[in-house]
Amino acid sequence: MSNVYDILKERGYIDQVTYEDELRELFEKKSVTFYIGFDATADSLTLGHFIQIMVMMHAQRAGHRPIALLGGGTTMIGDPSGRTDMRKILTKEDIDANAARFKKQFERFLDFDEGKAILANNADWLLDLNFLEFMREIGVHFSVNRMLTMDCYKNRLEKGLTFFEFSYLLMQSYDYLQLYRRYNCKLQVGGSDQWSNILGGYELIRKLEQDKVYAMTLKLLTTAAGEKMGKTAKGAIWLDPDKTSPYELYQYLRNTDDRDVEKFLALLTFLPMEEVRRLGALEGAEINKAKEVLAFEVTKLTHGEEEAAKAEKAAKSLFMGGKEEGSIPFTEFDKSEFEEGIGILDLLTRTGLTKSNSEGRRLVEQNGISIDDVKITDIGKIITLEDFKDGKLMIRKGKKVYHQVRIK
Repeated sequence: MSNVYDILKERGYIDQVTYEDELRELFEKKSVTFYIGFDATADSLTLGHFIQIMVMMHAQRAGHRPIALLGGGTTMIGDPSGRTDMRKILTKEDIDANAARFKKQFERFLDFDEGKAILANNADWLLDLNFLEFMREIGVHFSVNRMLTMDCYKNRLEKGLTFFEFSYLLMQSYDYLQLYRRYNCKLQVGGSDQWSNILGGYELIRKLEQDKVYAMTLKLLTTAAGEKMGKTAKGAIWLDPDKTSPYELYQYLRNTDDRDVEKFLALLTFLPMEEVRRLGALEGAEINKAKEVLAFEVTKLTHGEEEAAKAEKAAKSLFMGGKEEGSIPFTEFDKSEFEEGIGILDLLTRTGLTKSNSEGRRLVEQNGISIDDVKITDIGKIITLEDFKDGKLMIRKGKKVYHQVRIK
């Protein structure tokens, strides 16, 4: 199967698409330039972004040219899609710093040599726009009545929608037009919640340039329970190893719901579909082997084979009751802090294992916290230097979450 459209469809990426047969034929006959936008709202991409990165890698491997568009301009506005309140406004300095971090992460996944992929930033054409000129050229092609029927705006009208956010559709549509004019970009790809925004640019180019372009959305990465994949009690699963360690990523994927294993293998790895189906069909305890393959393959793609092997070794060692540290996440404290001691609830929040004292109290009362395999039953427990062995102790939350505390 050489047509990348067929590959994406078989593996379950595609949600909606304009003129499916035409787009498939275009992928068959030509090298297609397409783009996906990433607003720089944080200093790292997340596991939720990885499905879009996988699509870009699949397409590049098939000879097409992806554009990773950094939202240095649109991040200053805020996209109302799928939101119930206004997105936090970041400073230009923060946005630029986040975009620079994104750039380094994309370079791990895509080949930018000799124009095989393009990294663009919409700050280059949005930040110096003349308002009146922009409205005369672009704004006249958008109907306010129609925009107000779109879910991304309609859902916000009762709680309040600023004109600042209302203009996001125009800005994203203008991005598509700019990339069409600069790089002959013929396709915009995004998450399923971006359909309205993507159609805006698709229609704008057809009006102004009288050319055929296309729009495609991808299914959001959700679990069988209906939750967004890549979210935990501690927050997002990041692709930056300093924010989410390879071990934490491995363990998160290793704990995938049985019902999601085949889907995630198809979406998040390059394993042949025959192997994906074979692993997904395993039952009972055997399905754990498929989860280990999923965890290893995704960790290898994001952090390299060496880190994946270390994470796998650490996870298996802990499962067998060993003390292999590997890449188990840890927090380092100054030795002096434990001379008088730190309360167990405070220690749990400071290591990121809980978000609040009430959560920690509940876990202790439910026998969900152990230190060096000893259950903690007293919410008033004070951890002192006497609790450490060779300057370390291991906290276990539940059955599978481990975190090491080290003193220096």
